[in-house]
Amino acid sequence: MPKSYIKRILDARIYDVATETPLQQMRQLSHRFNNRILLKREDLQPVFSFKIRGAYNKLLQLPPEQRARGVIAASAGNHAQGLALGAAQLGVRATIVMPKTTPLIKVNAVRMRGAEVVLHGDTFDEAAARARQLVEARGLVFVHPYDDPDVIAGQGTVAMEMLRQHPGELKAVFIPVGGGGLAAGMAAFIKYVRPETRVYGVEPEDAACLKAALAGGKRVRLPQVGLFADGVAVAEIGEETFRVLSETLDGVITVSTDEICAAIKDIFEDTRSIAEPAGAVGLAGLKKFTGQNGCRNAALATVCSGANLNFDRLRYISERTEIGEKREVVLAVRIPERPGSYLRFCRDLGDRAITEFNYRYASDEEAHIFVGLQVSADDDRQRLIGKLEVGGYGVTDLTDNEMAKLHIRHLVGGRVPGLRDEVVYRFEFPERPGALRTFLEHLAGRWNITLFHYRNHGAAYGRVLVGLQVAPAARSALLEVLQQLQFPFWDETENPAYACFLAN
Repeated sequence: MPKSYIKRILDARIYDVATETPLQQMRQLSHRFNNRILLKREDLQPVFSFKIRGAYNKLLQLPPEQRARGVIAASAGNHAQGLALGAAQLGVRATIVMPKTTPLIKVNAVRMRGAEVVLHGDTFDEAAARARQLVEARGLVFVHPYDDPDVIAGQGTVAMEMLRQHPGELKAVFIPVGGGGLAAGMAAFIKYVRPETRVYGVEPEDAACLKAALAGGKRVRLPQVGLFADGVAVAEIGEETFRVLSETLDGVITVSTDEICAAIKDIFEDTRSIAEPAGAVGLAGLKKFTGQNGCRNAALATVCSGANLNFDRLRYISERTEIGEKREVVLAVRIPERPGSYLRFCRDLGDRAITEFNYRYASDEEAHIFVGLQVSADDDRQRLIGKLEVGGYGVTDLTDNEMAKLHIRHLVGGRVPGLRDEVVYRFEFPERPGALRTFLEHLAGRWNITLFHYRNHGAAYGRVLVGLQVAPAARSALLEVLQQLQFPFWDETENPAYACFLAN
């Protein structure tokens, strides 16, 4: 039962390395939403993440003979740094297996804390498999990042501090979920001490393994997960964490990439700190809950769970914040290809600020415009679209179209007369030398490449859009090749953004 965790959490002696972080009121956001919004600042830990709590607590619980053997973990981020720091504090030898795609800033951070780093594979699963091999080969003790009772108990100390720091009524707490260690520890403690407080897990829409497990009544493995919020990009919820969360959560909220980006901006504006995407997931869920439920004059809390962010990613995040706040709409608009059409269109827009405007001649009859416009809220977006449609314009709303925002806005006007049998796929390539060569070797020259667009986002993966000339009869063979490649991919051939700006 989850209540068995209460003594474990109360007995966790983690403060040799971890700190009691503040529970800070977000004054600007509280005013905006007419609630008291509280942020638990786990980004202020020595490793800029809550992970130090669980890792160190696990080390403390190991018998001396196991500590003497040394410990090992597979991690590309915060768990690696937490375990490395905790092991250094106790004089325990630590080995961390990290994917080769891990950004150098994280690799160096682990090495600086005295751990041995083994770089292996392109994905977490490949790194984890190597770590298991080293357990057998070297006799090391494996420290799981979330699916371990001692790790869960260590993370549960976040809730213990939160409830002590806010002794008054607390309507709801929103906790980011990846493998579920933080959520399980916090939910077990909160529901035992204050059962009236509602507890919600928050996941990215493209990595919602807990939501899928709760819907099916058992753990399921997602076929692929989005990597933007890499700290919570987990394909399958933990076994022990699922058992606890099944009994303690009041619900799961999923959030989009744009909503996460908007939450990163909110945290910056209130604290002048920059959260990593996973660190802002909980706040994105809190905002979504408040907007959907009309909650007012209540105390709501969440966790800024980490701040290990590559600086290069800020450019991409800033691009997406206005859409995440429902303050920008992205549209494909069809207007007549004749003199005066642009002027009429701009007049019909009124005094709205234009954030983006892309056009290139395509035919004698009709022009397609990729346009970004400022709006005040989601209902204002709908009014704008309705006004344009009444004015005789053909309008396609691309605000939630990932391909349009990642690629099409940079490719408008790229039509090729006479091109036939083109299919378009969107990929996430591992950000390492040789990824493109691997892709081309799998194709083996069987199909002509008609389009290739890549943008670096400062992450462990690259966003790539590829066009291929493939006859209908050969498309099943192409699909088999792409599945063998094991890069996440999406078929975008029927995407309306492609139809508007690239397809013939």
